[in-house]
Amino acid sequence: MPQIITLYIVLLFIILALVMLAQRLKISYPIVLVLGGLAISFVPALPEISIDPEIIFLIFLPPLLFEAAWQTSWKDFWKWRRVIGSFAFGIVILTAGVVAVVSANIIPGFTLALGFLLGGIISPPDAVSATTIMRGVQVPKRLVSIIEGESLLNDASSLVVFRFALAAVASGTFVWQQAAVSFVVVIVMGTITGLLIALIFYAIIRWLPTTPSMDTVLTLIAPYTMYITAEHFHVSGVLAVVSGGLFLSSRRYEIMNHISRLQGVNVWSTLGFVLNGLVFMFIGLELPVIVEGLGPDALPSAILYGLIISAVIIITRILSCLGASVFTVFISRFITTADSSPGWRMPLVFGWAGMRGVVSLASALSIPLLLNNGQAFPQRNMILFITFMVILITLVVQGLTLPAVIRFLHIPDRDTVITASEQEAIIQRKLNEKTLALLNEQYTSDLTRNIPLQNLRINIENELRLLTTQVTPEIDALPESGHRYHTIVTELIQHKRELLHKINRKEEFDEELVRKYLTQLDLEEEKLRQRFGLEIRN
Repeated sequence: MPQIITLYIVLLFIILALVMLAQRLKISYPIVLVLGGLAISFVPALPEISIDPEIIFLIFLPPLLFEAAWQTSWKDFWKWRRVIGSFAFGIVILTAGVVAVVSANIIPGFTLALGFLLGGIISPPDAVSATTIMRGVQVPKRLVSIIEGESLLNDASSLVVFRFALAAVASGTFVWQQAAVSFVVVIVMGTITGLLIALIFYAIIRWLPTTPSMDTVLTLIAPYTMYITAEHFHVSGVLAVVSGGLFLSSRRYEIMNHISRLQGVNVWSTLGFVLNGLVFMFIGLELPVIVEGLGPDALPSAILYGLIISAVIIITRILSCLGASVFTVFISRFITTADSSPGWRMPLVFGWAGMRGVVSLASALSIPLLLNNGQAFPQRNMILFITFMVILITLVVQGLTLPAVIRFLHIPDRDTVITASEQEAIIQRKLNEKTLALLNEQYTSDLTRNIPLQNLRINIENELRLLTTQVTPEIDALPESGHRYHTIVTELIQHKRELLHKINRKEEFDEELVRKYLTQLDLEEEKLRQRFGLEIRN
């Protein structure tokens, strides 16, 4: 056990070093981690690292999916729901079907069931890879929102396809009518299960006397509870985590105080980084193990199959994106769409951004070693090798060229009616105008005798004139004056939050900017609490 712990500590240090290298080279860190893991795997002294297929889903998927749902903008998700839904379900099933047909025809011994199993594994793109690349180049906000939303749902749909294909391979039978009905039941009941469990956690956090640390622990427990419960009833644990995570994320400002939100963001961002780093590192580390299991005689053919399947999924995704653009233009004549003329540039970038990653790896490694009858799972090593080839090729080829493709196509951001700087200026002005009005209208008597409040009003007036950083007011030494100051400023901060939520409902404002100011208010409230040494109350 100490050796295993030491090994993983060393791996974490290597991950940190590789991520810093990726930042220095301005390359998406998943690419560097995969290549770094592949290079490290050839070190003779390194012990063989293998993951138990039965627990790979349970360890990595619930927290990664929950963290992605927690960070998703519900406003953007709902705005682009049709595009996200079509790619999360229709395109995933189409991709799995194309891969099934191609693989069954070119790989000896491959059946359609095995082909659908492979298709379910490699059909979902990875949002982490794409978004880390897009942070370094200028792209429309809608593109990032659609990619994140698509990745959140297509993980679930692909894993449902994977699950049914796995059952078909294990049983040797597959009835389309039963599968279609079961597919719908698994999706619907998985979603309902996640929402019901999310409601329980909602009630616990909101109405029981929890502390910020307890709230953070509850958010860590929630995805595992959702996943295990759903899987126990044989419905989609992935959709349970996604739906429950989206629900709790959209209610975080109702059920958590500012400390809980700040702690939760820090914990989840760190946990997501570590888990993603480990999984991408495992991709590189596991490849030599898979090659060894494949055997030297089958390696040249497996490489060829991997190249063909990689080309198939890349071409299928690009054609699907362009086809979806054409369909959107047609359907816009009959229904209202978010964009009636998406053009071809953004769909082309969207198609090229389909790198595979964490979920594909987890799915591949979770294939059991043996069937129910005790026989070896057919073509397991070939499926694993092709999956690793697809992940490696899409990450390296598409990942390294995506910035150049984006710059070459030069996609205009048609959603930005107001620039980011203008949005910030409007938000700052509205917050200060509202705060000043509340001070003058509701706290007139306090302003006449509370010096800190007088200083606060002067600060706000100066900020309205100059739009500069607010000067922190000095606190009066008198306990009663300081306590009253704390009470009033806390109420003002809450009014600011309510105003920001109203601003966020307007189409022209970017939710990411609004969240930045909500976080600033959380920090202001914490600074105020620490100054007076008050206890945290939920």
